[in-house]
Amino acid sequence: MRNGHHHRESHHGERRRGREGGPSRGGAKTFRRGRAIAFLETLQVKRATVAAQLEKPEFQSIEPVLVGELKAIDGIIDEFKNLFEIQEGETSEEKQMDATEGDTQNEEH
Repeated sequence: MRNGHHHRESHHGERRRGREGGPSRGGAKTFRRGRAIAFLETLQVKRATVAAQLEKPEFQSIEPVLVGELKAIDGIIDEFKNLFEIQEGETSEEKQMDATEGDTQNEEH
């Protein structure tokens, strides 16, 4: 207990810790990227929903609206990927689509 500072000395040189008190892994940048990818996956689900509605006869009367919505969502997805430098296949939605396409291609041969 040098000059009454022994309590503070024990904290010198320690790494910052995450919310649960354990060492932080990946840091804030990785956390933000994970959230960006999660948001992108939400956009992809919305896109899939609108695309599925286009296929159903009960939505025929609003087809032009759905097509416009689909184009808008596609534009947002493209901008978002460019802004956050997200590569193809980084989202779980894209991984699922790739796996499904692979299964479809295997069935055709």
